[in-house]
Amino acid sequence: MNKIEIIVLGIAQDAGFPQMGCELPCCLPYKLKLENKRFAACLGIIDHSTGKRYLIEATPDLREQLALFDQHYTSKEEYLSGVFISHAHVGHYTGLLHFGKEGYCAKNLPTYAMPRMKQFLNGNAPWNEIASNNLDLQLLTNEVSTVLSDELSITPFLVPHRDEHSETVGFKITGPNKSLLFIPDIDDWQLWEKSLAEEIDKVDYAFIDGTFLNEDELPGRDISQIPHPTIKQTIELLKDLPNEEKEKVHFIHLNHSNPLIMQTEHKGFKVAEQMMVYTL
Repeated sequence: MNKIEIIVLGIAQDAGFPQMGCELPCCLPYKLKLENKRFAACLGIIDHSTGKRYLIEATPDLREQLALFDQHYTSKEEYLSGVFISHAHVGHYTGLLHFGKEGYCAKNLPTYAMPRMKQFLNGNAPWNEIASNNLDLQLLTNEVSTVLSDELSITPFLVPHRDEHSETVGFKITGPNKSLLFIPDIDDWQLWEKSLAEEIDKVDYAFIDGTFLNEDELPGRDISQIPHPTIKQTIELLKDLPNEEKEKVHFIHLNHSNPLIMQTEHKGFKVAEQMMVYTL
């Protein structure tokens, strides 16, 4: 058995798919069948060398996502050994509610967060009650790896995003043989101090922001107020990569309006698929 496995537990933007209240053709045909649901962007990690399981993000869909996690791994792994939070937008941390006394009632669940994110959880209700009674908040540092075992480490790195309540990070997940880049949210690749192409070259898989396909996707709304690099822009940025590099890219965090949300590839690049498993 491979020692480190990643399972994709969600591929959608914060509000999931189909989105509540959307009666447009992008959502309406998919509303009545459970198998059409796409949960908010989230990764599950299983370290078979230690029997521990981790989550990247605590989304509003956490209850269903943990059920998917359990469905895939039926042996005696620890229920949950830790959660890593990228930032304080609703699709990335509000699932922590399920760990409170009204739900799972976790006992000192290691929850990894950057300084402003930790301060946000400690300083605002109801998160401060959950943080003090159910979580063990662990401080992350930019570009410093958290070593979880001899086979697994996770490294946060800052990315430019709308940081109203916390900083925003992506994560590099490193196993014994391969590594994975996870950047579900960023305002613009040009604002990042790093080169996306160079960072893709350093890893085996890259799960990156694919919120919108193009700039015309939300008629009637000013898309500049919700900046994300469109898939169209990202493909243009990466168009000169060799095919083996393009195949590393998996677009994730797709908005309900994104027509690729029910697809698996686009112009030589991949679209993340819920319940797909990758080995590190």
